[in-house]
This record gives sequence, C-alpha cells and structure tokens, in this order.
Amino acid sequence: MGRHSKFSSADTPCGSKREYCGAFGIFSFSGAQVAHDIYLGLMNLQHRGQDSAGAATSDGRKIRAVKGLGMVSQVLDEKALSSLPGFLGVGHVRYPTIGAGGAEDTQPFIAEAGGRVFALAHNGNISNYGRVKKTMEAQGYKFTSVCDAELILAAFVEEYKKSPDYFSAAAGAMARIDGAYSVVLISDDGTLVAFRDPQAIRPLCFGRSAEKIVFASESVALDITGCKLQGDLAPGEVVIVSKDGITRKIVAGEGKPRHCIFEYVYFSRPDSKIDGRWVYEARHRLGAALAKSSPVKADVVVAVPDTARSAVEGYSQASGIPVAEGLIKNRYIGRTFIMPSQEKREYAVRLKLNAVRHILEGKKVVLIDDSIVRGTTMGPIVRLVREAGAKEIHLRITCPPVISPCFYGVDLPTYKELIAANKSAEEIRKFTGADSLVFQTIDDLVFAVGLKREHLCLACLNEEYPTAFGAEVAKRIKASGAKDGVRACEEEG
Repeated sequence: MGRHSKFSSADTPCGSKREYCGAFGIFSFSGAQVAHDIYLGLMNLQHRGQDSAGAATSDGRKIRAVKGLGMVSQVLDEKALSSLPGFLGVGHVRYPTIGAGGAEDTQPFIAEAGGRVFALAHNGNISNYGRVKKTMEAQGYKFTSVCDAELILAAFVEEYKKSPDYFSAAAGAMARIDGAYSVVLISDDGTLVAFRDPQAIRPLCFGRSAEKIVFASESVALDITGCKLQGDLAPGEVVIVSKDGITRKIVAGEGKPRHCIFEYVYFSRPDSKIDGRWVYEARHRLGAALAKSSPVKADVVVAVPDTARSAVEGYSQASGIPVAEGLIKNRYIGRTFIMPSQEKREYAVRLKLNAVRHILEGKKVVLIDDSIVRGTTMGPIVRLVREAGAKEIHLRITCPPVISPCFYGVDLPTYKELIAANKSAEEIRKFTGADSLVFQTIDDLVFAVGLKREHLCLACLNEEYPTAFGAEVAKRIKASGAKDGVRACEEEG
C-alpha cells in the first residue's frame, strides 16, 4: 500500500473503489523453478492491483527480486522471469491508498536480520502505521518508503533479531501492529512463511498439487497454477514451509474472524472462493434478495459492469425480468484520465461506459450496481442510461449504504466524502436522478454471504470496527476530520 497525497479514487474513471493489493507465495518441494508460476498467479490477481507488480525468489542461498510500476505483463516480462531462479518465491500486485504510488513503494520489500535475508509481500492496511513507524524511527530504523509492507517487514525483522524463530518473529510483529494483513515472506535459506492477522480481515488461502504449495489472496491464483484449494489461514495463524515439511501454529488472537464484506460485494473475482464461500453464489443471492425486498415492474435488468453481473442474474431469476446488456464497458481506458472536477468525471464515465440505445430506449430499467461510495459517478451513469431513451430507471444497490471509512485495506474515504454518511436514501436518489433507489439491508447481505454476522467486518456499514485502533481512528476523524489527502491512520498521533 502506498501513501501519497492529493489523489482519491473519485478521480479515477467511474470513481472506482480500490483495494490494497494481491499477494502470492509458492514453494516447490521438487525444487522446480517457480518464477513462471508467480507470473501466472499474479495475472489472475491483476484485478486487485494495477499500479505496480513485483516478485522475489530464493534458490536456498540468495534472494533475487524484480519489481516496478505497471501491469504484471509489463514488469515481469520474459527477461525479468529468467533473472529469478529459485524453488520458492513471493509476488505482489498493488493499488496505493492515496496517490499513484512511487517506485519506492513497490513490493516485495527486502531486509536483513540475524544473517538472514527476507522478502515480503502483503495485502491489507496497518491502521496504526503512523504510530508504529514513529516509534521505530525513534529507535533508529530507517524507512525507504511510505508503504506499510515495509513496516510489517521491519517489525518482523526486529523480532527475529530477538529470537531467530519464525513463529516468534511473526507473533512479535502481530503484537506491534493493528489492522489487516495477509503476508507471504521468503528467506534466503529456502523457507516460506505465511501469516494472517488475528481477525483474518483480508483473505489468504492455500492449495497444493503433488509437488508444490501455493498461498494467495484469491483461489483463482491457485487454479491457474494447478493447485487444488485446501483452505484458508485461520485468524492469527502462521504457516512455515521448508524442505523439512509444513508446520502450522496460531500465534495471536482468539480465533474469531472478521472477514471483509467487500470481498464478496466487490473485490474478489466471481470465480474465487473466499473463506469457504463462492463469490459468485454470494453475489447471485444479493441480486435475488433485492428482487424480493424491492419488487418493481420493469422490462429489463441491467448491470453496471462488471461486478454486478452475478447479482443481475440473481435478480432476473427471482423477479422474472429478463437480463439485457445495456451498458458496455471499454476495457482499454486505464488511469490516464485523472479528472478532479465533476464535469470531467462525467466525461470519464462516458469514456468507460457506453449505453446500448436499442436495448434501453422506451424501457423501464432496473439498474444494478455493487455500491455507492461518494456518489459522484452514479449520477452520470443514470444520465447515460436516461439519454439512451430509458423510460424509467430503478437503481438497486447490492451493498447497504457505506457510512464510515475503512482502515483495513479498502480505499473508502472520510465521513465527509461518503454520500450515505451525509444524505438519506431519498436524497441520494434525487442526487442521482433515478426514479427509485433501494439499498441492500445488512441482514440480507449477511444471509447472502452465508457466514455468521459476528464473523464479518461490517465497519464501513455500521461503524463496528474489529480492532481497537481502527475504532479510535474513526472516533478521532469523526470528531475533528482528517488532514487533506492523508488518512488518519497515517498520522503519527
């Protein structure tokens, strides 16, 4: 995760939500080269981050790394992969928190301790980043970036110096940091370590084939490497893989997960299985729930591409209203268009999406999207559909109103920027120009996902933060706001 000011996801085309990265780790028991598998795994995690990519491998003697700004195929080309020998490795794709993120924030990070060299990649966000960094700097640690992956590695390294045991080092690091983190780490001596925060907020699964084990942010990265999904790391669990075998231990927490709800609503690919639940099935049920809770007479059901597609199928099957592809996405518009004004964002929407007039003209349309965060782009999308001749537009949102910021790996802004924190559903409907607007209920959301309510992080929907420091930060910024372009968790207070 990078921290750079003066940029928010409202400036990207369609004001998309952003998630902090995808991580991948692999160990070949047969000693086979793993660089190509890292490439394949990251290609299937590319949706989780498109600003930078990187990989590090070990041959049991030395760590080598390649990382840089750009997509996986740009950074890890054939020449780069040929420079990464080794039978174990880690890889990473990144979105930054705020700003484009510089090359210094790319992962994996590398550090030395006790005669060992380590490379680390992670997915998540450290909510007490500013506080821990300030403490470590006072103790003489020199940071080279503003990325919290470096902070996690620094904490791990410091603990490893005290006791050269991987379980102890991970447990010590967990005791220092608050937030969400799914970590993969390799050492130059040929050891792979994976661990997950005590609430298991961000996903981290693992799978095996006859000769290798893989850890990844999503199961789709296992599929492409030929590894069968075996499960997910438990809250506070550490897994160590070496030529001697696999050892597992829970070193922190009370074993009570608080999995991020946005993985099911938005982030993960529909063909992934996250913490035992298929994302496609969850989204399908989200759509069906909306059809039952808010029926409307309409001619077609249309998805705001792409994450709402599964929900549209569920809505259609439950309501009997046919699905139509009324909005087409231009997949070749990248982050070239950074547009701060509302007028320019509207042009960005039109560059990203095009309405299919003969599908929409004269029709009563149910328009389904995954969520409304700032609300700055839903109005332009509604106008796009209206201008294509839609007779009525009924907005249905698969996520409940987002009323509070996130400090665990989702780029949700401050209270001031969140439209649902400041407007009622009816006010948002008027703001967007839709004929009707219905949000999912939290109860229906929990039912659709299929996990216990107490095992989900719903903080962005109900302000019930799963960690102490997250709750403290939320209280602070609600009372006094946050610095321009800087998240409260990045401040040193």
